Amino acid sequence: MTGDVAVLGAGMHPWGKWGRGFVEYGTVAARAALADAGVEWRDVGSIVGADTVRGGYPGYVAGATFAKALGWQGARVTSVYAACASGAQAVDAARAQILSGIADVVLVVGADAAPKGFFRPAGGDRADDPDWLRFRVLGATNPTYFGLYARRRMAVHGDTPEDFARVKVKNSALGALNPNARYRRRVTAEEVAASPVVADPLRLLDICATSDGAAALVLSSMTFARRHGVLDPVRICAVSTVTPRYPSTVLDLPDIATDSSAGAEPPAGTFRASITRAAYEEAGVGPEDLSLAEVYDLSTALELQWYEDLGLCGDGEAAKLLSEGATAPGGRVPVNVSGGLASFGEAVPAQALAQVCELTWQLRGTAGDRQVAGARVGITANQGLFGHGSSVIAVR
Repeated sequence: MTGDVAVLGAGMHPWGKWGRGFVEYGTVAARAALADAGVEWRDVGSIVGADTVRGGYPGYVAGATFAKALGWQGARVTSVYAACASGAQAVDAARAQILSGIADVVLVVGADAAPKGFFRPAGGDRADDPDWLRFRVLGATNPTYFGLYARRRMAVHGDTPEDFARVKVKNSALGALNPNARYRRRVTAEEVAASPVVADPLRLLDICATSDGAAALVLSSMTFARRHGVLDPVRICAVSTVTPRYPSTVLDLPDIATDSSAGAEPPAGTFRASITRAAYEEAGVGPEDLSLAEVYDLSTALELQWYEDLGLCGDGEAAKLLSEGATAPGGRVPVNVSGGLASFGEAVPAQALAQVCELTWQLRGTAGDRQVAGARVGITANQGLFGHGSSVIAVR
């Protein structure tokens, strides 16, 4: 396709709490991606950095920060911030530069050194920040929001805490196979049920942690890839970064805002579904073509919601899909074969890039014990704050 760009390299710094700065993490991931691509840093025409608001001024100009750390060599530089969609919007910026002919090879980097506990809005009190209002006026931290969403799924669709726990069991088993994951231990349903309640009905093991980590990609034009000797690269053929459309104008809770009763069906065309639908349309594929998906499992209940928004099943059928094994290894569409955020935790600027790294390794057939047999088409999906969301489709 004319809109395709090649993924020449993918690299990561393992997730965890390493006590170092985001620049060091990002530089490690960048060098790993360059080595994977067989490309020298001096031959990169542009670098796009996904910003971190927790890294001080260097975090707000991440592109230049990483260019300096790798060594000034004259590359064009771009810095992007879009909350949890920062990495995907960085990919989108890189792809636009390649397709417009501005650069043949672009390095994309995202990294974070996250504080422990809840993410607080950066910069102090901000009455125009919906996060600040949610935290301070309602006392609704992110786990509270996750709990409300889980309660809604229980009320509307009949999901149970046992259904949520199955998501954690699945993802922890896959994370145990991933050398880049922070948590590499299998978890049982009994352990989920025994963990402390954080926001009823969700327990500690239903909610992802905060983490340090980094991910990077080397993208190129298809012409450069062929000159470089890569005749059949993984290709990014769609990047969706659409915003909500009226009447679904609220990113976080569009369905709750429009429900007329506790038993009402969610309206068609919710924001999360519109993100993935735009990606499908651009790529010319549909849910039936997917080999795997990497989705934003901030909580176990939210992963179930993504099954429906990706079109893997109808509304309210996610728990059944999970229990049938359709989203597990060997199933129809394995989801979060990386282990997901359940195994990694949040390193905000890096996580959408980490999703594309996993697709790359899976589509190459180099994912080791996590490998999805015959993987040809993969999709990522995440949502962020203030209308930010993204979905990337990669094929081979």
